[in-house]
Amino acid sequence: MKHEIIEKNIGLMIILIILTISGGFLVEVVPLFFLKQTNEPVEGLEPLSALELEGRDIYIREGCHVCHTQQIRPFRAETERYGHYSVAGEFVYDRPFLWGSKRTGPDLARVGGRYSDAWQRQHLYNPRSVVPESNMPAFPWLFEDRVDHESIEARMETLQTLGVPYTDEQIANASAEIQGKFEIEALVAYLQQLGTVISDKR
Repeated sequence: MKHEIIEKNIGLMIILIILTISGGFLVEVVPLFFLKQTNEPVEGLEPLSALELEGRDIYIREGCHVCHTQQIRPFRAETERYGHYSVAGEFVYDRPFLWGSKRTGPDLARVGGRYSDAWQRQHLYNPRSVVPESNMPAFPWLFEDRVDHESIEARMETLQTLGVPYTDEQIANASAEIQGKFEIEALVAYLQQLGTVISDKR
C-alpha cells in the first residue's frame, strides 16, 4: 500500500493507527497481567502503617518525587551505588507509583535505614548542614505542623478497596496512632521504610 493513499484518506489512517496501537497493547501490556512477578508482592512486603502513609502523602505534597526517583534500574552503575535493582513486587501497594523520571537528588528506593532518624530530620530542616553542596530546599514547617489524623481512615479504606491488605482493625486504630504527631515524624517514618524489604543494599 502506498503511503500517499494512507495520508490522503484520514479514515483509513485512523483505522490503521488504532490497529497498530491495539497490536502493541496486546503484545506488550496484556502479558504482564498474567506474570506473577509483576502483580504479586515480594516476600515480606507489608502495607504502610498509618504514620508511614501520612508521610508518603507529605512526600507527594512537598514535591519530593519531582527531584528524587524511587527506582533503581538494573545497571551496574546504579546497583553499585544504591543496591539491588527495583522489582515490580515492591510497588504493588503503591497508589500512585512514585518511580519518578528525574534525579536532581539521589534515588531514594533503598534509603531506608541508611541514615539515622536524627540525620534525616537535620537534612530536612537544613539540607546544607549535612550535605554542603545540596540544592534541596529546607522544610522547617514540617517540625511545626501536625499530621491530619482525621482523614487517614478514609484514605486507608480507599486503599483497601484498591487491594491493599489493610485489616479493619488497622483502619480503626489509624487515627489514634498518628494523632498529635508532627509531619516530620511521618515523613521520616516513610523514608526509613523505603527499600527495606529487599535486604541486598549498599
